[in-house]
Amino acid sequence: MSGSDWWRGAVIYQIYPRSFQDTSGNGIGDLPGITRRLGHVAGLGVDAIWISPFFPSPMADMGYDISEQCAVDPVFGTLEDFDALIVEAHRLGLKVTIDQVYSHTSDQHRWFEESRADRDNEKADWYVWADPKPDGSIPNNWQSVFGGTAWTWDPGRRQYYFHNFLPCQPQMNFHNEAVARAMLETTRFWLERGVDGFRMDSVNYHFHDPQLRDNPPIGDAEREMGHENTYGYQAHIYDKSRPENLPFLERFRELLDEYGAVAVGEVGDGSRSLETMAAYASGRRLHMAYSFELLTSKFSAGHFRQAVEAFDAACEGKGWPAWAFSNHDVARHATRWADHCEDLDRLAKLSALLLLSLKGSICVYQGEELGLPEAELAYSDLTDPVGLKFWPSHKGRDGARTPMPWEANALNAGFSEAEDTWLPVKPPHATRAVDTQDGVEGSVLEFYRDLLAFRQGEPALRVGEVEFVDGPDGILAFWRGSGGERRLCVFNLGQSEDRMSLAHEVRPVGPSVGEVRVEAGALVLGGMSGAMFAP
Repeated sequence: MSGSDWWRGAVIYQIYPRSFQDTSGNGIGDLPGITRRLGHVAGLGVDAIWISPFFPSPMADMGYDISEQCAVDPVFGTLEDFDALIVEAHRLGLKVTIDQVYSHTSDQHRWFEESRADRDNEKADWYVWADPKPDGSIPNNWQSVFGGTAWTWDPGRRQYYFHNFLPCQPQMNFHNEAVARAMLETTRFWLERGVDGFRMDSVNYHFHDPQLRDNPPIGDAEREMGHENTYGYQAHIYDKSRPENLPFLERFRELLDEYGAVAVGEVGDGSRSLETMAAYASGRRLHMAYSFELLTSKFSAGHFRQAVEAFDAACEGKGWPAWAFSNHDVARHATRWADHCEDLDRLAKLSALLLLSLKGSICVYQGEELGLPEAELAYSDLTDPVGLKFWPSHKGRDGARTPMPWEANALNAGFSEAEDTWLPVKPPHATRAVDTQDGVEGSVLEFYRDLLAFRQGEPALRVGEVEFVDGPDGILAFWRGSGGERRLCVFNLGQSEDRMSLAHEVRPVGPSVGEVRVEAGALVLGGMSGAMFAP
């Protein structure tokens, strides 16, 4: 697609700045490093990049605790470096999207420092403050995503402040119009610098229930499963996904439309995720939304079909999803789904073929194109507050955030010339470095390049509708169609050979994985295989 609809069916490559390329020698990736490696990204055949936060931050949550929205943290470079990145990306034909974190700031943000000073200052109501109960206890039962109460006592104001995440990430009060205007202006700042779009972090967390009502518990069946984190024991109907967020997103969309920019929202809402995702990506709100539905350990034909069909049903076919199998918040899918296939390359290719066949826009996380598995880290390696708190039952997110391997035999696999990097490069990743796969027939990298090149010329795969086809339990099959052109996408996600009857003759098109053949009015697929067909 071109023009204002470029995002529809686009492939967006996520870059985690700390881990992409270090040019300063401090062991941390930076903006000039991203610019240096943009040729690799453009060479894959993607449409856009998404850059995770690079703003000033104490880095308690690796940049999602922002202390200044309209600047670049010195560890990543300067505003001039960002401007140069924009110019180079656009020269290469890449759109640039960046994170926006509206729901909270760092407790070191000047806004919060003013807000906590007393109850009468100009920004006293910019964050969510509440009096203690008569006995001094917390205002309600809300829990933090990172575990424990979502309230922290401030002795200066003699009140509690609310935080959905870490205590150092106080929640903005979007019921205050001044807050809404201030956050929209931070987005305008980046639009003026030439940004093409935004990934909205925790987009359903902006508003809270002003009455501070207690969340109800989850159902008995789910409670019996147990949770390592107290957050999982509540139905979060009062601390997020509030109805007030929808008209605010319409205001946000009006701002984007002024510049022809787009937005994709991250929706985490438990059992309501697909419903919320559909609401946010419908009408004049976000262009796209994604949830964690496909970022789990579930790997079955039924699960993938249910997620796609449930989204389409919830938005009556009028919304547009963005799908991802991996990102910086979850274990890499090559490891999550490893029990289904011992051949890592095959699993990586089949996953790519499936993901890039789905209806919607697609997010590819750096390193997926190399088939990177989750890095095995020691507790002493960790930086992620989740891993530090819940180890060993939950090892945190650092295993998906380790540096990108560029050259197998170089120091730190070519990521940095520093003696020590912020997270280590492990040998299994170095062996999958870009230079070991570049130009190598049959490599995961070359498969991604071939597949993305094929998809670019296939309107049915980029923007076509989806129609699922019934078949054996282990087979996922659906038609994608646009303007009279149709493609049949078929995947055997089981371990053994299976077959599916065909109502019409078909011929194979595009890259395929495993053993797939047409015989006697049926498709025969070996275990962990997939292919596309034209009628």
